[in-house]
Amino acid sequence: MPTAGPGEVLVQIQAVSLNFRDVAIPTGRHPLQHSPGLIPTSDAAGVIVGVGDGVSDFQRGDRVLSTYHPRWVGGRPPSSMTSDAYGRGRDGWLTEYKAVSQQSVVLVPSSLASHSACTLPCAGVTAWSALRGPDPLRSGQWVLTMGTGGVSLFALQLAKASGLQVVATTSSPQKAEFLKALGASHVVNYSAERSWGLSARELTGGRGFDRIVEVGGAGTMAQSLLAIKEFSEIALVGFLDHSAQSIDFGDLFRSNANIRQVRVGHRQQLEEVVEVVNAHDIKPVIDAVFPFEVAPAAFRHLDAARPVGKVVIEISPDPGPEAGM
Repeated sequence: MPTAGPGEVLVQIQAVSLNFRDVAIPTGRHPLQHSPGLIPTSDAAGVIVGVGDGVSDFQRGDRVLSTYHPRWVGGRPPSSMTSDAYGRGRDGWLTEYKAVSQQSVVLVPSSLASHSACTLPCAGVTAWSALRGPDPLRSGQWVLTMGTGGVSLFALQLAKASGLQVVATTSSPQKAEFLKALGASHVVNYSAERSWGLSARELTGGRGFDRIVEVGGAGTMAQSLLAIKEFSEIALVGFLDHSAQSIDFGDLFRSNANIRQVRVGHRQQLEEVVEVVNAHDIKPVIDAVFPFEVAPAAFRHLDAARPVGKVVIEISPDPGPEAGM
C-alpha cells in the first residue's frame, strides 16, 4: 500500500481505460522508446482516500481523474514529457492504489461514473486538442473524423457540442448508422470508395475541411491531403493504419496544409473537457468493460476486435452517478 507524501494524494482506483499505445508498447508496435516492465495504462478514475502534507486542492472522498502527462499543467510541454509518460517512462495506473502529486489529477465530471470518466484523459483530451489547438475552430466549420475508435468518437461528440459540421468515415454500414445517430452530418465508406478523400471533400461543397482528425497515419494521410481545405490543419493523432501509401508530393505541396502532431494535451485542457462534458451531458462510448481479474482479456479485445468506443477495466466498486446502470 503506497502512502501520500507531501503534496500528494492517494487514489483508490476504480476504473482504467485502454488506449492503442497500451497494446502497441508490449507488442513492439509503438514508434517511441519505452522502459520495459512498467505497470501499464495512463487513464484512470478513482476516489481520494488519503492526502499528504500541503495538499490544498483536494480532500478525502473527492472523485478524480488522472492527467495523461503528470507534469504538463499548461503552455509548452516540459522536456521530461517522455520520461514522465505513464506506462513508458514510469509506472501507470492499472493497480488498486496510487500516490501522485495533486497537480496530476482533476475532478471527475459530476455527470459520469468512473468507468465512463476514465476514458477522458487521453482520448477526450486528444480530440479536444485536435479541434482547438493554436487555431480553435468556429461554429459551422467542417471537421473530418475517421472510424469509430475512442479519439474519433470523442472528436465527433465534442465537435457537435461546439456547433461544427462533421463528416465521418467507416467501412461498415452498421457503424455508419451509429455515427449518424451520434451526430455525424455525413458518413463516407472508405472501403467502397477508393478516393474517399475527394468524396468527403464534395460533401463540404467542394471547399474542403477546416480540420481533419488524422488517426490512421501512413495509410490515410494521402486521402487527408485530398480532403483538406487550403491553408487548413491536419491534426496528426495516431498511426492505426499501417497499409502505407506513397504520398504524392504535388498533393502535399498544393494542399498548403498545416500538419500538427497532437501529443494528447495538458491538465488545463482536461479541465476544459470536463466542463464541456458536464455542460452538454456527453456520454463517452464504451465498447466493453472487463473486471480487474481478467485484465489481459481487455488488452486482447482492444487489439483484435476493432472496438466501437473505449475498452475499460473496472478495478473497484464505483459510487458515481451511473453506477448500477
